[in-house]
Amino acid sequence: MNRRTFLGALAGTAFTAAAGEPLAETTSGKVRGFVNSGILAFKGIPYGADTSTRRFLPPMPPNPWAGIRETQEFGPIAPQPSPAGRPISEDCLHLNLWTPGLRDRARRPVMVWFHPGAFTSGTSNELEADGARLSRRGDVVVVTVNHRINSFGYLYLAEIGGPEFADSGNVGMLDLVLALKWVRDNIAEFGGNPGNVTIFGQSGGGAKCATLMAMPEAHGLFHRVITQSGQQITASRIVTATKNALDFVSALQLSRDRVSLLKTMSMEQLVKASRAPAYLGPVKDGRSLPRDPFDPDAPPLSASIPMILGNTLDETRTLIGRGDPSLFELTWDTLQAKLEANSPFMGNLDRVKVIAVYRRMYPHYTASDVFFAATTASRSWRGQVIEAERRAFQPRGAAPTWVFQFNWRSPADGGKWGAYHGLDVPFVFDNAVLVPEKAGAGEDARRLAAQMSESWIAFARTGNPNTKNLPNWPVFNLARRPTMVFDRKSKPVNDPRGLERELFSQIPYVQPGT
Repeated sequence: MNRRTFLGALAGTAFTAAAGEPLAETTSGKVRGFVNSGILAFKGIPYGADTSTRRFLPPMPPNPWAGIRETQEFGPIAPQPSPAGRPISEDCLHLNLWTPGLRDRARRPVMVWFHPGAFTSGTSNELEADGARLSRRGDVVVVTVNHRINSFGYLYLAEIGGPEFADSGNVGMLDLVLALKWVRDNIAEFGGNPGNVTIFGQSGGGAKCATLMAMPEAHGLFHRVITQSGQQITASRIVTATKNALDFVSALQLSRDRVSLLKTMSMEQLVKASRAPAYLGPVKDGRSLPRDPFDPDAPPLSASIPMILGNTLDETRTLIGRGDPSLFELTWDTLQAKLEANSPFMGNLDRVKVIAVYRRMYPHYTASDVFFAATTASRSWRGQVIEAERRAFQPRGAAPTWVFQFNWRSPADGGKWGAYHGLDVPFVFDNAVLVPEKAGAGEDARRLAAQMSESWIAFARTGNPNTKNLPNWPVFNLARRPTMVFDRKSKPVNDPRGLERELFSQIPYVQPGT
């Protein structure tokens, strides 16, 4: 045991209550957590005040409390239409934290996770995002965040409700800014380094990371970025966001001159109406989000921040396929109609031509394989390609970017889901062993989880994802487009799926919903 490890172990036991429960002091009061296999865990720490009295308004810090607050259980999740039996509450600004030690001056890297679910659903209170194993493997502090989503976080009321609601379209993002300020002000107590914070997220969580990269108020609060299947090229336009707000108000049978009543209506009414708008997400409002995250270029505000971004190989096998079992039984006669019905991201490309190109590229593919490959490349992968390209176009001296592709196939249901959207999450958290039904139970799965989590940890610590257990991962460039392909045998590949990239580069890309 080296000196640093010893001090960390000492800190994990010396600053505990008599019963062996760790005590920490935050800027709002003391919290008591618990020990999880040698890692100190705190769940449901408030980083913001109850939002029920500040609907559609920027968040405020939590009210201080006297005595010791118990933080051994997850807090309620943000209001949403399908909470899967979990308690929901507008008092949802909580974070969870795992650390090897308290007050030991170890200045560990800090990894802050934003959950998936687009901008409308989800929570960080998930088994596969439990931070204990990642914290223990890398001697890092892991933080996972819950925040306002759907209408509670992204309902743009400024045009119909007046100046009071000027920030309403981005309060969910401002929640994340407040969480990062909490990290800045408190993380040293938990053995972390406020000057070395990595934000990472999958799907909507990755899109939140991309959006924060363009928000001046978030500048300086994080120092590295990782996005997994989560891109945000553009934000909602004011006219689009206002139309979505009117649809929401109409679903509640309110006239636009009675918008103020939204502040006093029941949470349940607002949750139900959250299904009405076609899209809810960040708004380019000229205030908290003055520009699009990655349009027309990568945000200059974050040019000095190293970044990893990537996608899974088979994104739409669950994103689209889970809702339509017939997609797994397509024939060459039925494929064209399904592509026309399910692929607006292909624009005016002739679907017959798309099918012919895929059959030439991958002669062994079935009709269903072509459907999922084409919809993945045009829908879910395209935004990542654009972000990587625009990062590469930044001026000389900008921070490097690394790109990955996740190819590991889930064993679930005989492998029909492939490398589906979100399957990489338990691997980067080193939690594959906790969800063998998704990730697989063999040594290959454990090895890949170790490889990916160690790479994410290395990036958080140094700004470079290369480790001794991974083949050299080159910095992304436009000449060769090197990409680390994570699989049973991970390796860098130049421009994987290059022909697919060229096929869909012919058409403009429009960020969904914006």
